[in-house]
Amino acid sequence: MKNYNILILVLSIVFCSCNNQSKGITFHKSHEESRLSAPFSDAVETNDLLFLTGQIGKDHKKGNLVEGGIHAETKQTIDNIKAVLEHHNLSLDNVVKCTVILSDINDFSAFNEVYIQYFTKKPARTTFAAAGLAANAKIEIDVIAAK
Repeated sequence: MKNYNILILVLSIVFCSCNNQSKGITFHKSHEESRLSAPFSDAVETNDLLFLTGQIGKDHKKGNLVEGGIHAETKQTIDNIKAVLEHHNLSLDNVVKCTVILSDINDFSAFNEVYIQYFTKKPARTTFAAAGLAANAKIEIDVIAAK
């Protein structure tokens, strides 16, 4: 009888944990008017995680990349990320993973000077370089945030 009760307890725990993990997926449209027709979601939410689409150093109000090189683009990129997170009642402190794409790996130090001012909790990060970023951007960052 004791083994049967333990089996019931274990099955109950497994069943409850499976139910907690299947909360569904929510595809969030952008809070920015200019991005509502984009062919992707601004953020996708599942199991208390928010996956943000990649952001570049574009001023969404003006519709163009900010001027000033990698420092200015990095700041604008992170400000864009902050705006999406704030729209979902989160902050940069909720970010657990960043993926950073630079158009030129030689910009790594300059990008990092700006990055460390914003991501003080030090989320996990992957950084690499790739040619041909959207809108001729110097940087793109996507993040995963925990709710």
